Amino acid sequence: MEVKLAEHMGFCFGVKRAVDTVYEQIKNGKTIYTYGSIVNNEEVVRDLAEKGVRVLETREELTELSEVGQEAGGSGAASPASVIIRAHGVPEEIFTILQEKHLECIDATCPFVRRIQKKAEEESRKGKHIVIVGNAGHPEVEGIIGWCRGPVTVIKNEEEARKFQLSQGKKVCVVAQTTFNYNKFQGIVEILEERGYNGSVVNTICNATEERQRSARALAAEADVMIVIGGKHSSNTRRLYEICSEECAHTYFIQTLEDLCLELPKTARLVGITAGASTPNKLIEEVQNYVRINF
Repeated sequence: MEVKLAEHMGFCFGVKRAVDTVYEQIKNGKTIYTYGSIVNNEEVVRDLAEKGVRVLETREELTELSEVGQEAGGSGAASPASVIIRAHGVPEEIFTILQEKHLECIDATCPFVRRIQKKAEEESRKGKHIVIVGNAGHPEVEGIIGWCRGPVTVIKNEEEARKFQLSQGKKVCVVAQTTFNYNKFQGIVEILEERGYNGSVVNTICNATEERQRSARALAAEADVMIVIGGKHSSNTRRLYEICSEECAHTYFIQTLEDLCLELPKTARLVGITAGASTPNKLIEEVQNYVRINF
């Protein structure tokens, strides 16, 4: 039986950059905090926690940290801790809090995400209604919303696109969550255009996301079994699972090697493996070797 890896998978540029940033700061002996999990992968987060990295989940936790820093270092003094902004980015408010409280901030926002934030800020200042094609509540989307200067709407599917209402004469600017399904994005844009909304459309889906989705679909189309590796809270990994499931009936979504419980068809000749943007190479290799040895 052949085991084949997707051509494009695993850590993307932005995630690798953010994770590398955290490990570099650990070497400097600093007390490290990340605002939100640096990536949506429990194995990576667990390893960082073992090395002393703590995760701040809310603005309140960030404020409490700043108060500790003020007491320890005195007003205006350098903080004893560093806060790293994850690849997903954050609302502008978070940077304001960090600056006001004199906390060292290391910005590891993915450059592609930062581009969307700037675009949303610029176009909303011009009076446009910002439409984000993505998942409401996702950290990246929440971050983009936090840079808008006017009305913003999040649309995740064609049904919501058909229900979308806009004041007559109001222009829109459409952007996308970097990890959104490209085909779904195109479908939503077509509906908005059919309804006559005037404005601009910026395809901000990351090239790495498009490549990962295309290669996953191509491999799933020829595979008898597909294994998708990634965090359960990872949007881009869920997209890969959806895409692979459309092409291959025997598709499995796992977080770690311990989750792997394959029921292989007797006629299975090819097992394909792909992984989300937050999946480290070490885990991919472990799964690949296990399948090769045991099946």
